[in-house]
Amino acid sequence: MTKQALLFNYEYCSGCKSCEIACRNHLNLGLGEWGIKVTEVAPFEIAPSKMEWIYQPVPTRLCDLCEDRVEEGRKPACVHNCLAFCIEYGAIEDMVARAAELGSRVSLFLP
Repeated sequence: MTKQALLFNYEYCSGCKSCEIACRNHLNLGLGEWGIKVTEVAPFEIAPSKMEWIYQPVPTRLCDLCEDRVEEGRKPACVHNCLAFCIEYGAIEDMVARAAELGSRVSLFLP
């Protein structure tokens, strides 16, 4: 089986945390535990009168890429529940190619 990866296009992440909640529910985690955690870089000025505010989903060691869901032919919980459609799942080679296509505001999770 081809190794799989998650791609995060954080240019479009709105910080809604639906991926966090879906993951926590899927893994039956308690408060303060995450399989994926949305981090926030608070607003900062990048040029006069131009601000930047970044949200970025980050998988933790508890993330197993939803092995059980994937075995059933479903997407990982974070991908399925992302309201901004900024999380993708697929073969590592495909995700690397997609990251190159999207540019600099992406990150890959390769377990």
